Amino acid sequence: MSAQREMKEKNPWHMPVTIIITVIGVIAIVALVTVAVLQNRPLPQKYKYGIVLDAGSSHTALYIYEWPAEKDNNTGRAEQKHSCKVKGPGISSYASAPLKAGESLRACMQEAEQWVPERRHRETPLYLGATAGMRLLNMENSTASDGVFRAVEGALQKAPFSFQGARILSGQEEGAFGWVTVNYLDDRLKQGLETTGALDLGGASTQISFISDKFDGSESQSNSVAFRLYGNDYNLYTHSFLCYGKDQALRLTLAHQTQSGPNLISDPCFNPGYSSTKNYSAIYDSPCVSNRKPQGAPLSFIQEGKGNFLQCQEVVKNVFNFTHCKYSQCSFNGVFQPLLQGPFGAFSAYYFVMNFLNLTDTTIPLETVKQKLASYCATPWSQIMQQHPDVKVKYLAEYCFSGTYILTLLTEGYNFTSESYSDIKFIKKIKGSDAGWTLGYMLNLTNMIPAEAPDSPPLPHAGYVSIVTIMAILLLILFIISLRPLWPRCSKQPQIV
Repeated sequence: MSAQREMKEKNPWHMPVTIIITVIGVIAIVALVTVAVLQNRPLPQKYKYGIVLDAGSSHTALYIYEWPAEKDNNTGRAEQKHSCKVKGPGISSYASAPLKAGESLRACMQEAEQWVPERRHRETPLYLGATAGMRLLNMENSTASDGVFRAVEGALQKAPFSFQGARILSGQEEGAFGWVTVNYLDDRLKQGLETTGALDLGGASTQISFISDKFDGSESQSNSVAFRLYGNDYNLYTHSFLCYGKDQALRLTLAHQTQSGPNLISDPCFNPGYSSTKNYSAIYDSPCVSNRKPQGAPLSFIQEGKGNFLQCQEVVKNVFNFTHCKYSQCSFNGVFQPLLQGPFGAFSAYYFVMNFLNLTDTTIPLETVKQKLASYCATPWSQIMQQHPDVKVKYLAEYCFSGTYILTLLTEGYNFTSESYSDIKFIKKIKGSDAGWTLGYMLNLTNMIPAEAPDSPPLPHAGYVSIVTIMAILLLILFIISLRPLWPRCSKQPQIV
């Protein structure tokens, strides 16, 4: 009996401290496993959606955006899920038959119903923003403009989504939202990096937007937009030139060449051998040129291509006014513009035209770009058609003009030099999403970009690693202590002398 009692006294497992160590060890193991499981468990991802219709001057496009539902205003980024180009012209072309404007959207809206999960239909916001084409129609005939919007709204209200309205964007909004899109997709806003300027070229207008250290808005408040995004303040310079999209600019150049009402013009902006009969009324039916129509002009004129880049550039320069500037510096038409700063992303028609001409590589010297374009313009029209049989003749015929106009707009209009031209990157998409104003517009209306920097997560990665490390060390110590009965008891063994 005394021997058993002596064994219990010598066995540490029967001591209260051993029980405490065991309990602490079990609790630590459970806590460690729980933290690891909760931190690393795969969560079923839920998404929200938004739809924006870009009603441009030449066509309408639908964009579907998707973002993690639990990260609306934090770390989740909205990305383009799908796009659909509406068949037919822009909605402003349906002024005389407004119902057709609404009907034209039907096919793309049906696609949207397939792409957005049915359970999300009712909560998915749907927006339509109209740009320069509708701005011109509204200037020319506000009654017709209102009729088109009523037809479009009627069609969109029948969709199963949460329709938020249709309206005309101002040129300033179009430029600013394009800038937001480019920098948001590139994660420059969240990380507080140097921002990228935005160059947008449509059919009826063009926009330039960028941040300049020299611009505080005081010299031209109408060109200033202030943002506070992710805890950073931005004072953006932006301007939209109505009538200076590539389609309306072509009208301006034709108006310049037909001021005397001729029956024939030799146009340096079209390939040699090109010939087409143009109707005077069709050229001058836009508010951009309607007040310039020559008196007593014939019904039509013949346009023959000459294919001379340098002469075309001189013709294009005539659509800009460089003689008047009441500010310290201007771009053109008396519009203030600060010194260019930083990299620029050029999208929409900038990309499509320069990509067709294989001139998107801005590491090529500007003079070489001009030489390549001059060579293209001088190529006979018959050869151009033979090389591009799948391109519609209307678009194919205009590439010499469009390329020349883009280079002239950038260098003569916006003051890009041979050195700063390399700061431009012609882009179509950024990380899978189309560059343009639509994403920035949706982000603004859904308040998805916080004014202040997002809060840190409750358990950041460093904290998680620290907790796991401490618990692992504690368990190791407890394990070593639990092996105490096996420790050699050298001090208690008799020594042999």
